[in-house]
Amino acid sequence: MEEEGPRGAILQRDKQSYAIVPRTPAGIVTPEQLESIAKVARRYKVPVIKMTSGQRMVLVGIKKEDVEKIWTELEMTVGQATAPCVHYVQACPGTVVCKYGVQDSLALGLELEGLYQDMHLPAKLKMGVSGCQRCCGESYMRDIGVLGTNKGWTVIFGGNSAGKPRIGDVIAKDLSAHEVKDLAKHLLVYYQNKAKPGERTARFVERVGMETIRSELLSTIPYIPLADLNLR
Repeated sequence: MEEEGPRGAILQRDKQSYAIVPRTPAGIVTPEQLESIAKVARRYKVPVIKMTSGQRMVLVGIKKEDVEKIWTELEMTVGQATAPCVHYVQACPGTVVCKYGVQDSLALGLELEGLYQDMHLPAKLKMGVSGCQRCCGESYMRDIGVLGTNKGWTVIFGGNSAGKPRIGDVIAKDLSAHEVKDLAKHLLVYYQNKAKPGERTARFVERVGMETIRSELLSTIPYIPLADLNLR
């Protein structure tokens, strides 16, 4: 039986050292968190700090006996990298600073991560929130994607950028932020109940079909117009 590794740690290629990913919701870190990361990296001689595609920092090359001490000193929660749950919500700056932003993607991304980060799911899940149609949050390639327009939010489901990439399906358009959060919950619960263990949303959608998802789930949601369902 394989020995269980330290809390929130990923065994590396050398089979001796570990990596950890502190949770940075929507890619936001405070000066205090940056100082803590720099301090533990120096103290424990962490050889690599890598920025990931999911707007997170991974500390690589940690000795097994140092992992728990580093977590204690960081005072940051674990950003999951392998567990079947929401791993992260990737969000662009949106209207906070970007001149192209038409919706507040940062605020919505933070809310989505806070609401669903502890939800147990059949497989890992990633979200992307973009404040305009330039789609810097890679919304069409995420399990749940959200895209801002002048009329509101577009929700996308079943995207994936892995070895077998898939562009997600548009689920609904012109939604309010409240409706986005509610629809995300409906999609997550439906996926939670219907998907096979280890099945990402892209493969789940391919297996069950969007027509089934529309008829079983989306047709029951009152703020999604019948025209958007494309049902005949």
